[in-house]
Formats: sequence, C-alpha cells, structure tokens
Amino acid sequence: MMVKRGFFFISMALCFINMTCEEGDKIDLSSEICDQKITVNRNLFTNLESAHFTFVNAQIIEDCLTLEISASGCDGHSWGFNLVDSGAVAESSPEQRSLKLQLLNKEACLAVFKRTISFDLRPLQINGSHEIILHLEGLETSLRYKY
Repeated sequence: MMVKRGFFFISMALCFINMTCEEGDKIDLSSEICDQKITVNRNLFTNLESAHFTFVNAQIIEDCLTLEISASGCDGHSWGFNLVDSGAVAESSPEQRSLKLQLLNKEACLAVFKRTISFDLRPLQINGSHEIILHLEGLETSLRYKY
C-alpha cells in the first residue's frame, strides 16, 4: 500500500514538473482576450455597408481595440460586427492605417442599446515599426497603437 502511494505521488510530481513553463516561454493571450479578428481587404473596405450606430468609446488595451457602440435594436445580442482595414499604409512616421466598423443589425425595435466588442490588432502590425496611427471612420479622434 505504501509503495502504491509513493509511486502515485512521484508520478504526480513528474506530471507537474513536465507542465511548467520555461523561463523564456511567452504565452500569447490576446487571441483569447479579443473577441474577433480584423479583416484586411481593400475591396471589402471600399464597398462596406453598415447599419447605423454611434461610437460611445474606443480604446486600445495591449493588442486589442475595444469599441463600445450604441444602436437601436431589441436587445443587441444578435448584432454582428466586422472591422475592416483598407490594406493601405500611409508612409509617415508613424505609419497610418484606415479602418471601418460594420454593424450587422436585423433587429427592428426602437430601443437603444450599447455593446462592447474587441478586435485583435496584431494583423495590422508593420515590420520595423512599433507604432501605428489608426483612423476609424466615424470616430472623431485617431488612435495610437503601440506594440
């Protein structure tokens, strides 16, 4: 009985040791933290149509762009979102990119609701740069994305 317990504890200890991270390991949680990915597509950007909405707040937290919007609807739970980048990079210091948010809203109620959604900004990063100015159509101020 003692041998079985000893073997069990040694086996468990080896399992825990095997699962520990190395000192240099970097865990990327932004894909789990951000709700959605950004689409980079010039044609889609040019032809994007959206239901009406208003920006309430916009902020960048690490690699996520978090947007709070308000729009009319029944409860806002069925809304869909797309964030589309034009694919063009303005050669300035820092570089600049243009974005549009698309709200897909089929709700036919007159109440106004707010929703918050976040997007992973990593696909917009430019090699050799550590900062981008983001111009989001409909947002009064530009946003600085530092990475």
